[in-house]
Amino acid sequence: MRLLLSNDDGCHAPGLTALRQALAEVADELVTVAPDRNRSGASNSLTLERPLRVRQVEDRLYSVDGTPTDCVHLATTGLFDDEADMVVSGINQGANLGDDVLYSGTVAAATEGRSLGLPAVAISLIGENPQHYDTAARVAVSVVRLLIEHPLPADTILNVNVPDMAYEALDGFAATRLGHRHRAERLVEDSDPRGRPIYWIGRAGGEADAGPGTDFHAVARGQVSITPIQIDLTRHSAIDAVADWVRRF
Repeated sequence: MRLLLSNDDGCHAPGLTALRQALAEVADELVTVAPDRNRSGASNSLTLERPLRVRQVEDRLYSVDGTPTDCVHLATTGLFDDEADMVVSGINQGANLGDDVLYSGTVAAATEGRSLGLPAVAISLIGENPQHYDTAARVAVSVVRLLIEHPLPADTILNVNVPDMAYEALDGFAATRLGHRHRAERLVEDSDPRGRPIYWIGRAGGEADAGPGTDFHAVARGQVSITPIQIDLTRHSAIDAVADWVRRF
């Protein structure tokens, strides 16, 4: 089993270090290709208008001056002689729940692996300043081992969110669906030292759809949330209605 690791917090992030150390016991071979700096919120963006630079940071650890998607794309389309068998992205510093997956570079790295034909997992640790990376790393080992022994359908990406607590305090694992947040909070307006206006993106909205069965509900109960997601964004149930609407043109 050859594992390809990536993230969006950067190649020196503590979550990635914990993941590398933990999965070394699972993989026959493990290589890590991650952004050279924090690229949180990069989503599925590719760098197309300039070349990318890859630097070897240490043995089997490479940094890329691009996005998480760039990292996985390069690593699976010729950067190495041997192809990976699975992509694992994380451990993200902070949650990727509900609508977060639309923006997450952590989830995007896993998505890119899946779009290139590989099983993929994204792992996140809840909290703005999480501490229990060892817990998330143990969860990662369990998830990867189970995927090896019992593979899921080829189009499935696992989005895993781990409460920030000791492993022994977890209340098990739960299969969940994505919840939904309220709209984002208002932008934050400021000015630079020369008085010109600048703007910060506001905080993510609070929980809106967070009832039983959602990822929000599971982690609030101290459970590891495992949500299967897919690349196909088509709303299949609406195709007939849209076809009827299109005939009005």
